[in-house]
Amino acid sequence: MHLCLFEDDQVPALRPLVESRAAYDLRLGIRSVLGTARQAFDPEGLLLHARPLVAPVTDQAHDAPVNVLPDGVDVLFLNGRFVAAGRAATTQIRTHVQGDGAARAFTHDGTLVAAWVPAASAHLPGDLLDAPGVPPAPFSDLPTTPLEDATLIRRPWDLLDTLRPALRRDAAAYRDAPATTPLSQRPHASVHESVVAVRPAQITLGRNAEVRPGAILNAEDGPIVLGDGASVAERAVLRGPCYVGPQTQVKVGANLEGAAFGYWCKIAGEIHDTIIHALTNKGHPGFLGHAYLGQWCNVGADTNNSNLRNDYGEVTAYAPAEADYMSTGRRFAGLFMGDHSKCGINTMFDTGTVVGTCCNLYGGDFPPRYVPPFSWGSPGDGFTTYRLEKALSVAEQVMGRRDVPFTEADARLLSILHERTADERAHHHS
Repeated sequence: MHLCLFEDDQVPALRPLVESRAAYDLRLGIRSVLGTARQAFDPEGLLLHARPLVAPVTDQAHDAPVNVLPDGVDVLFLNGRFVAAGRAATTQIRTHVQGDGAARAFTHDGTLVAAWVPAASAHLPGDLLDAPGVPPAPFSDLPTTPLEDATLIRRPWDLLDTLRPALRRDAAAYRDAPATTPLSQRPHASVHESVVAVRPAQITLGRNAEVRPGAILNAEDGPIVLGDGASVAERAVLRGPCYVGPQTQVKVGANLEGAAFGYWCKIAGEIHDTIIHALTNKGHPGFLGHAYLGQWCNVGADTNNSNLRNDYGEVTAYAPAEADYMSTGRRFAGLFMGDHSKCGINTMFDTGTVVGTCCNLYGGDFPPRYVPPFSWGSPGDGFTTYRLEKALSVAEQVMGRRDVPFTEADARLLSILHERTADERAHHHS
C-alpha cells in the first residue's frame, strides 16, 4: 500500500503558515502532520501531492515522488490536513485498508478525509496530481463512509488545540532510558548534578543533549523531550509537555511551558503554548504565548505578543483567504508568523496578529493585526513593499548561516508569492 498525502482546496485557509510549505509539513508537536500519517498507516511507499506553488520546495524537502502517481499501485489518499493519530477515524480507515477492502471514500462534515483506491492509476484522471487542490470529484463515484471524529486542521489557530495532546502522544516514542534512570546517569547526554528534574521518567534526552547548572526540568504535567544535541542553559525552566528539537539552544533563564521548538532554533524569554517550526531565533527576553512561528524568522529583543484581550472576549484574527477578520473561537490566541519574517527590538504584537511571509517590521508600537507578505516598515513610518531582490538576498544570507542552500526553487516560490500578494499589500498599506 502506498500513502499519498494530498492538499485540498481548503489549504489556503491556513495562510500564512502554508505560503511556503505543504499543509502536511506543518508541525503539530514533535512530529508534523505527515509524521503522524506515516506512523498511523506504515505505508510501503510514500507519495505527495502539493500545490504547484510549493511543489518544487516540497520535492527538495522529501525523499518521495511529488505530484507523480506510479502505475499499478494501491493508494490510500489522505487529506494533508488530517491528524492521523489516536482516534477512531484513523482506526476505521486503517481497518478497511488492511482488510483489502474495495475502493471507498471517507468523509467528515462533507470534507474528503481519505480515499482507498486499489490500482489507483487505472481509475483516476491523469491530471489529478497536478491540480492546485484535490477536490472530491475524482472520488465522487466511490462508496462513502462518514467519519464522526476526524480532526482536520482548518485554521492556523487549530494547531494550538492539537499541540499539548500531540506532545504527550509523541513523547512515548522517544523514551531514551528505563523509567528509573536518573538524568545524570544517562551516558549519552550531559546533565549537571545541580539540575532539578521532577519526574525524570517522563524526561527524554537525545544523544549529546546538554543540561547545564541550575536548570529545572519539571515533567509533572507532561513529558519533556530534548532532541539530539539540544542544550538547556543555566537557570532555564522547562515545564512539560515540552519539546526542544535537535541542535536547539535554550538560553539562560528561559521560561518554557507547553511548547514545541523544531531543530536548530535559539530560544529565550517566556514562551508557552507555542510552536516554533525550526531554524528560527527568539534568542532574547520577551513573551510569546499561543503563537505559531515558521522557519527562518528572527524575533528582536523584548518583543512581546498579547494572547488575551483585556475584556477576556473571543479573539478574532485576519483570514487572508477570505480577506476578512473572523472569530477564532478562542480566548487565547497570539501571533501567527510566516517564514522568513523578522521584527526589531521592542516590537509589540496585538492579540491574534497574523504576519505573512518575508516581512520586516520595526518600531516600538503595535503593527496592524494583519501584515501581508513582503511588508516593510513600522507603525510610525508606515508600510511599503519589501523589495523582492532585497528579500531574496536576505533569505540567502540567513539560510547560508545554517549551511542550508538557497535554491532556485526557494527563489521561485518567493518570487511568485511576491507577485501574487501585490494587491493585498496595495490594499493594506494604503
